[in-house]
Amino acid sequence: MSDQQTTVRIIHGRLLDGEHDGSAVTTLLLQGGHIAAVGADAEIGDVDRVIDASGCLVAPGFIDLNCNLREPGNGQKGNIASESLAAARGGYTTVCASPDTSPVNDSSAVTNLIRDVAGRQSPIRILPLGAVTRGLEGELLSDMAGLTRAGCVALSNGGAQLRNARILRRCMAYARTFDLTLMLAPVNQALAADGYAHDGLVTSRLGLLGIPEVAETTAVMELLLLAEETGVRLHLNQLSCARSVEMVADAQRRGVAVSADVAMHQLLFTEDALAGFDSRFHVRPPLRTEADRQGLLAGVRDGVIGAIVSQHQPHDSAAKQAPLGATEPGLSTIESVLSMGLELVADGELTLSQLVVALTSGPAAVLGETASLAVGQRADLCVFDADASWQAGDDSLLSAGKHAPIRHCPLKGVVRHTLCAGVEAWGPGGD
Repeated sequence: MSDQQTTVRIIHGRLLDGEHDGSAVTTLLLQGGHIAAVGADAEIGDVDRVIDASGCLVAPGFIDLNCNLREPGNGQKGNIASESLAAARGGYTTVCASPDTSPVNDSSAVTNLIRDVAGRQSPIRILPLGAVTRGLEGELLSDMAGLTRAGCVALSNGGAQLRNARILRRCMAYARTFDLTLMLAPVNQALAADGYAHDGLVTSRLGLLGIPEVAETTAVMELLLLAEETGVRLHLNQLSCARSVEMVADAQRRGVAVSADVAMHQLLFTEDALAGFDSRFHVRPPLRTEADRQGLLAGVRDGVIGAIVSQHQPHDSAAKQAPLGATEPGLSTIESVLSMGLELVADGELTLSQLVVALTSGPAAVLGETASLAVGQRADLCVFDADASWQAGDDSLLSAGKHAPIRHCPLKGVVRHTLCAGVEAWGPGGD
């Protein structure tokens, strides 16, 4: 019997999605890779397997719009097999693979390679993002329509800046013609220059090279104005400034087809994380002020920011052991996003429902999909114990990147089971 034909009954779980608040205990029946029944109807008939979700919440599988899987590329930083397993351990059933691979995903050949390797080695769905320009060099447009036909779900700049507004406008017009989604990280590289921290009090005190807020906000404004003119479907990746949220909210009120996301670490940490020269927190865009953090949280609560992403960037240990300015940016986060989110819930900064929506139905909407626990939905599920604890360390992390933002202290939130199309992608049942 194939995995797709296996019937699974999940019992004693509390459902949590946009329609369920996690209070009622009920039963789910999974069949043919989809949710076949919920409640009393799910308790009827024989099944191949029963999962006891006592004490756990059952949510749609998490969806990540921004994840670096490092393949093709530098194997010592990770690969599709290692990072997709880490994602499954974190409760993810779908991740969008960033195009800044080596070689860059700017051709159907690279896209097909990613899909082929993922089909053989990943327990979850891997959705490639294509590069908007060749080599992500910001000048010559890639064959965006061809990349989409090859399987790319959207086009991205991978955090690099397009060379100028004329090229950006042409890119948007092209995408609008073929009804493609652009996922662009706003950055004015001339203003960001060689900075690696927020241009504020911490950089002044420690003598670090700063990246001013305006390096993001000027790019946000340019992107929004051009999107309004061209009518392209635009998604802004990795916002870090409260002012950016305000501009996106204003554009949404004007009817601009724009959505946005924020990395989980931007919601939990500020520039103060660099006070001890901790190279783990060398990230792009940089961690900013407490006022920015509060503005980003408000954006999630209000729905202006529809998705929380991992912005997972695994590195080998050497990449994070140089002096701060010489280290490579990025955190290894895919396994701890849920736990960090539960800290925000415990602090009263997000509700549990807001957190789950931003990890599931919010990012699904950007991809033109839905994510819920309704009958007929794809059986992508995360079963997690919000009260159980674990610790992130070299021995416990599955990702090749061991530079998790919170290490060697108890973290709430243990994923007991992750099911992708009804097939178990992660399920050790222990911490």
